[in-house]
Amino acid sequence: MRTANLAIVFTDIKGFTERTSRQTLEENQRLLATHNALLAPLFKAFGGRVVKMIGDAFLVTFESPTSAVLAGVAIQDKLWQHNRGAPEAERLDVRVAINVGEVRLEDGDVFGEPVNIAARVEGIAEAGEVTFTEAVHLSMNRAEVPAEPLGEFELKGIPGKVKVYRVPRAPWRLEANPASPTPGEPTPDHAQPPFGNVALAKLKDDPYRPSLVSTEVTQRAGELASQVATQAASLASKAVQAVRTRDERRQLFALVGAGALVLAAWLVLRGNAIERAIDDVEDTKGEQRSAAVQAARALIDKEKDAGRRNYYLGELGRASDDGSAVGYYRAAVRAGHRRAEDRLVKLLSHPRCSWRSAAADAVGDLKLTRATSALERLAEKGGDDDGEQVLFLGCNSKAAAELALRELKN
Repeated sequence: MRTANLAIVFTDIKGFTERTSRQTLEENQRLLATHNALLAPLFKAFGGRVVKMIGDAFLVTFESPTSAVLAGVAIQDKLWQHNRGAPEAERLDVRVAINVGEVRLEDGDVFGEPVNIAARVEGIAEAGEVTFTEAVHLSMNRAEVPAEPLGEFELKGIPGKVKVYRVPRAPWRLEANPASPTPGEPTPDHAQPPFGNVALAKLKDDPYRPSLVSTEVTQRAGELASQVATQAASLASKAVQAVRTRDERRQLFALVGAGALVLAAWLVLRGNAIERAIDDVEDTKGEQRSAAVQAARALIDKEKDAGRRNYYLGELGRASDDGSAVGYYRAAVRAGHRRAEDRLVKLLSHPRCSWRSAAADAVGDLKLTRATSALERLAEKGGDDDGEQVLFLGCNSKAAAELALRELKN
């Protein structure tokens, strides 16, 4: 067992549970996908490591408390930009809570009282704020970001009171708000980012910039396919009216055949490009992974077929280990995608309890009778990590499998 002194960051979406009851599964998945795409690159850009994502909640570690606070500030300003142009159903209001302390590192996860305190502070945080403990305030570089006290709080399961701070809204130490139309003249709150982009301005590179190599290749292939298909359609239209000579017939068949071949090649190339992009996500670490995820998502978003699109989003979630995979596989199965069924069945034997439990819930809900044998094995033996704590809730894949089997029988 290893220990390390780390800053622990928890985030979640305000009112997400309530929203899930009002929205369709596809709308919820789209909201989470947008949430992940906005937050994950900023965590990585400031040196954070995403430990796990459970539903709408991120658990992230930073070696630097200052970087953790800056990441939180950057996230709130980025979400402010997103919300300005998003319809009400796609707005994201996120809480950020931070603590620092010595934690245990086991199998890529983190444990200990500092984690519990961070989770409890998240419970008192407000959406749009960056909230942190006194331990963070004392260890961070206060010249980078100011802080203001919120007060002392009694947190459930934590002895004594914990002093909590938050980052005040901008502008701070500014002679004039950079967003003001006139120097020295204040700008209404709705017209400026809440924290003045002070953290985003520190980033030298755009964390959202995807690699364009694969995108350009498939785009060019698509353009060629479109050109050939257009020519073939034009000639075919003329041929319908009258094909007078052998040469015209030969030209017609040649172009139609070429168009079919190029279109088929484009579809294969596109599929392979997506799979290669997902492989790149698995092969990269640290800051490079954020760019790889964005590149893969850019390709997947162009997929028109709902089954294939959700399947590939599931594959991307599995490769990036962000906790979204099962939800996408479930949506792909509903759209008739067979490979997504295979994935869900295979995940019933995943080494982690949270994945097995989510997969069991999905196959039970989808009535996948072909998963019966795998569910029976899981219901009989469970997993070595059953009982692990996931955000204070025990995980029990054995019980999840038993419930899924009952759903299959009903």
